[in-house]
Amino acid sequence: MSISSKAWNSEHVRKWLECRIEAARLDQAAADKRGYGAQDDYDKAAAEEWVCRSLRMVADNGDQVALADRIKQLLGQEEYQVTGIYDDRRFERYVRANLRKLAKMTKANRGFENTLRFQ
Repeated sequence: MSISSKAWNSEHVRKWLECRIEAARLDQAAADKRGYGAQDDYDKAAAEEWVCRSLRMVADNGDQVALADRIKQLLGQEEYQVTGIYDDRRFERYVRANLRKLAKMTKANRGFENTLRFQ
């Protein structure tokens, strides 16, 4: 994986991950209140929270290459164990989508400045 020439700012990455964890929690709570029809939204938010939590420890090291390697490692997993979700296959699909998004962001070193709740 080629790494962008722009300076890596690990503080932005950590802050972005924390903001996404909080946003995912709020989205899960909102989906839970809406009931059966929002199970897909709940699984999507749970997947985003799981991904961000899984990468937070690596992001604390401040190394772009280590983060990219961890994302590759997670993408290579066959399944992701988590409790409290509604549909395992849907959850795994959302986890992989979030990991691919983060892989692109890490490679380009772009997008971590956007800490808005809705992206």
